[in-house]
Amino acid sequence: MPRLESSTQHSKKHCGGGGCKSKSSNNMNFSSPSAVALLAMIVVVCQQQSSGGTVSAFVAVPVHVHQKQHQQQPHYNIITNTRDWQTNTVSMLSAVDVSSQVALEKQESKNTDQNQSNNDPGIKAFEKEPQIPSLGAIAKLLPKSAFDIDTKTSLFYFGIDLVAVVSSLSFLNAVVHSDFYQALAPSWPLQALMVAPLQVLCGFAMWCMWCIGHDAGHGTVSKENWINQVVGEVAHSMVCLTPFQPWQRSHLRHHLNHNHLDRDYSHQWFVREEKDDLHPMFQLACQTRNLQLPFLYLVYLLVGVPDGGHVVLYGKLWENAPLKDVLRGALSAAISVATAGTLWYNMGTQDFAVVCFAPWLVTSFWLFMVTYLQHHSDDGKLYTDDTWDFTKAAFETVDRNYGKWVNRMSHHMMDGHVVHHLFFTKVPHYRLEEATVALKAGLEAQGLSNLYKYEETPDFSQEIVRQFDKNWFFIDEAQVVRK
Repeated sequence: MPRLESSTQHSKKHCGGGGCKSKSSNNMNFSSPSAVALLAMIVVVCQQQSSGGTVSAFVAVPVHVHQKQHQQQPHYNIITNTRDWQTNTVSMLSAVDVSSQVALEKQESKNTDQNQSNNDPGIKAFEKEPQIPSLGAIAKLLPKSAFDIDTKTSLFYFGIDLVAVVSSLSFLNAVVHSDFYQALAPSWPLQALMVAPLQVLCGFAMWCMWCIGHDAGHGTVSKENWINQVVGEVAHSMVCLTPFQPWQRSHLRHHLNHNHLDRDYSHQWFVREEKDDLHPMFQLACQTRNLQLPFLYLVYLLVGVPDGGHVVLYGKLWENAPLKDVLRGALSAAISVATAGTLWYNMGTQDFAVVCFAPWLVTSFWLFMVTYLQHHSDDGKLYTDDTWDFTKAAFETVDRNYGKWVNRMSHHMMDGHVVHHLFFTKVPHYRLEEATVALKAGLEAQGLSNLYKYEETPDFSQEIVRQFDKNWFFIDEAQVVRK
């Protein structure tokens, strides 16, 4: 989650011109977690079958209602769908479906007509913004292959990352129990230095696996819901100790409200000019922000700030949630707790901390860093109820280049995020690269290359430290588009 340079410098980088622990048994035992995974798979599949092969999902669809004399705040239609995961349940917005974009396109047309006919100087800033193509028009810029979700390809990447995680953690565990490592016991700093590179490697492998679980949460691993569910539980709930369904629930709301000043999830935005009015707890958090950076994702999951709990299910994320959704979320949380508890029990506190928790902190750092830098830029805008639009806000996302191989191993999470926010239930990670190339070319051909944000970020680990220290979660009032 770095700021771009100045607006002038950044415009040259636009295309065309440029927001994740010592017992007697000292050997890592993967059989117990595997048993937990098997149990998770059986429960999810049985849940599928018991409901006739369908899963209901709570979906909040933002709908902006405009009137001639009065602007209402957006209300939320509650959709409980029990059919296809890809086009209904996980689509999270039936209007975002590439093949069915009537709702968004009608809304965009309504917004355009209203803006062109309204001469009220009170919306002068809003009218200055460039005209944004409809989501349907943008979809036509991409090749049809970009929307091809292939289960075999998805599971291939899932298998590769699973092997990478298991093998790297196993090697780290073997090193921790080697005679050489044990001989360094009187000097724990030397032990720490010896395993630190391996912990970073394991953490990165887990981050790559997290990205696969991210696809599962969007329904882009497979068109079969149960496959997405199983992959998500293994990749997130087990490997990354991130309860899959609670994360999926909060992440959905992030995509439905991206770059909304008040309604966005995953990040809590604060207007810099109002920092003196913040609650004392938030002011303290701001003052100690640099100490919190490695642990923010842990706080996000356990404490539930700002979205609500992901392990203990409480807060705004679970307000008015149907019982079946709460039970489904509790299942994911139980899988994560059972996995962590099983490893901790079998390995002991010290080995668990060195082999599991330290790499997990690396993963959480990657997750926070990537997410933060994707949604923060010097010329980025936030919107309010009166000015927010799905497509327009999606173009405030920033694509960042971390380096060719880092991008590829991270499944283009960083350099394909604009397309992901535009079509978050339609384009799997292995199609993001070609889709992004096509998007940039299409926008340039229409003279709209300025819409696409891109930043070279090879020094990503330093950039997140600099930008988080400089900006925390603040945004300038001048960057908030109000009516």
